[in-house]
Amino acid sequence: MLRVCRRALSVRGMKVYTKTGDKGTSQLFSGERRPKNDVVFQALGDTDELNAQIGVAVEQVRLANNEFLPSKLEQIQSRLFDLGACVATPLTTASEMKQQRTGIFDEANVTQLELWIDEMDLELPPLKSFILPSGDVDGVVQRYLNRLSDFLFVSARFAAVRDGKEETKWINQNTKPTNKDEE
Repeated sequence: MLRVCRRALSVRGMKVYTKTGDKGTSQLFSGERRPKNDVVFQALGDTDELNAQIGVAVEQVRLANNEFLPSKLEQIQSRLFDLGACVATPLTTASEMKQQRTGIFDEANVTQLELWIDEMDLELPPLKSFILPSGDVDGVVQRYLNRLSDFLFVSARFAAVRDGKEETKWINQNTKPTNKDEE
């Protein structure tokens, strides 16, 4: 039975787990081993978690027959894999060959998000208050993640408006609502 399982695994491709980090360290693409609590692995874990959540969102917007968002979200998922490769290849410790294989996270990725944000924003009513959305780093990576946050915020508004749903406004617990806040 064990022989059959091993053969099935080799036919299926790579495993999700490798057991190489079971002693508290993991390896970066550069070959360098670092403790699992290193900030790089925190960033990679957060990026993987975000990617998984976006995958769930893709299926939800497909179920809602939203034709605009699924392809954009899938492109973002691919860019997050690219971004993770850049994070896992620190410029200070990676060889030139590893850096070339990883590639550069291009500013065009940030620009693409801005274009999509602007395109969706054209269909949205102007924001009059904060609302609750439904849902050592390279400068370009930082800008991309910042813009991705903006994209996901506008996407949530876009999907809600397209579905005819009312936006949920943020209510500051430290201030008393006024008539102006109710607008």
